[in-house]
Amino acid sequence: MSTAIENHRPGVAAWVTLIRCEAKMVIRDTAGLIVPIGLPLLILVMSASSASDEIVANGRTALDLFVLPLALTMVVATVGIINMPSFLSYYRRTGILRRLSVTPASPTMVLVAQVVVSVIQTTIGLGAAIAVAFLGFGANPPVHLGTALGVYVLVMAAMYALGMLVAAVAPTPNSAVAIGLVMFFALGALGGMFGGPDALPDALATIGDWLPFGASVDALAAAWGGEPVAVQSLISLGVTTVLGVGVAAALFRWE
Repeated sequence: MSTAIENHRPGVAAWVTLIRCEAKMVIRDTAGLIVPIGLPLLILVMSASSASDEIVANGRTALDLFVLPLALTMVVATVGIINMPSFLSYYRRTGILRRLSVTPASPTMVLVAQVVVSVIQTTIGLGAAIAVAFLGFGANPPVHLGTALGVYVLVMAAMYALGMLVAAVAPTPNSAVAIGLVMFFALGALGGMFGGPDALPDALATIGDWLPFGASVDALAAAWGGEPVAVQSLISLGVTTVLGVGVAAALFRWE
């Protein structure tokens, strides 16, 4: 029996086909394709000119230590919290996940394929933001490249965990987008997306530092400037990942 099941498990070709189909779905969603890349680039371009002339520490500018980390965090957050949950909610609403549950291509494969496509889209957004910052405004590379890459992976894990949580509780695709937008702007506002943490009251700024958006910006800024990443940022991102995945797994329904 186990041998028969093993023989019917989807192979590499099935995974590639599913990932290709998920990629086509994302490409056809014009707003979902453009906004996660275009909005961070717009913020970057609007702020980079003045920020590139302001030296903050270790020869790094405000562009390096705030504007670029903010733009990179926005790329991950828009894809993870807004885009991905809307697709998963659509698949559940239309019964695709339920139908897949009785085939060798389990619903879990759709989740994995969607995450893979989201990572690819996030990487493209990351590359576009860095290219514009470096080539257009003379941004500096991170002092600790390895730390910056490690932090970025942790940021992606945290934001995707929040996206899974949104997908788990949203009954419809529209509600997934609405919940994702509210979460994105709430976390972003407290994390300094609108004018930086200095524009917030001290109490709200402190809360924002502990939430995943602010923690992401702080952690990336530390890696870019050659400073140790704050323990509270790592705790925030780690706890968000664990709790988000755990709660989403408990609440998620295939139909």
